[in-house]
Amino acid sequence: MHLDSSDLAAIWLTIQLASLTTVLLLIVGTPIAWWLARTRSRLKGPVGAVVALPLVLPPTVLGFYLLVLMGPHGAVGQVTQALGLGVLPFTFAGLVVGSVVYSLPFVVQPLQNAFEAIGTRPLEAAATLRASPRDCFFSVVLPLARPGFITAGILGFAHTVGEFGVVLMIGGNIEGRTRVVSVQIFDHVEALEYARAHWLAGGMVVFSFVVLLLLYTRRRAVAAL
Repeated sequence: MHLDSSDLAAIWLTIQLASLTTVLLLIVGTPIAWWLARTRSRLKGPVGAVVALPLVLPPTVLGFYLLVLMGPHGAVGQVTQALGLGVLPFTFAGLVVGSVVYSLPFVVQPLQNAFEAIGTRPLEAAATLRASPRDCFFSVVLPLARPGFITAGILGFAHTVGEFGVVLMIGGNIEGRTRVVSVQIFDHVEALEYARAHWLAGGMVVFSFVVLLLLYTRRRAVAAL
């Protein structure tokens, strides 16, 4: 038995979701990680804890509160409705928002570690050459933190691909709009279509193995330098 049109639609939707989410995570996560790596503020602990919450919260809990927040009576929902955007739950945009929140620590933490590993000497050397803070960041920090960005991008993409509880709570199960691979597997199992579930689940196992293999291989290569 092979993949049918609904399976292929779920795969394509998952790729779209993971790709867009990863880009947004790198844009949002970079300034957060930089601030956490450099600040001495008392807010560092609370902010770091909030960012890391998805690591310990059950996905259904996070998904539930995001659903309420983005619903017609929630704070975000009222803003989106006032802007003429409607409500985000059960839409692709809602999946993106939920995925960004859920996968944020998987991008912020590798970036923060990469920024902290750079230290202050390269920045001080650039400052003595009259480089502006912006020039220091783009000319010094970003090249040195490149391995952290690669790791963050891979983890953010892979974690988004593997989401289930959050996307099910926020997006439901609408074919072609919110039904991602993990939800499609659940549907096949619920319908006792184990052969079709095997195709998708096996693909997820292979994908996860390849991602971890790339990460561990890269870590060994970096450690050997």
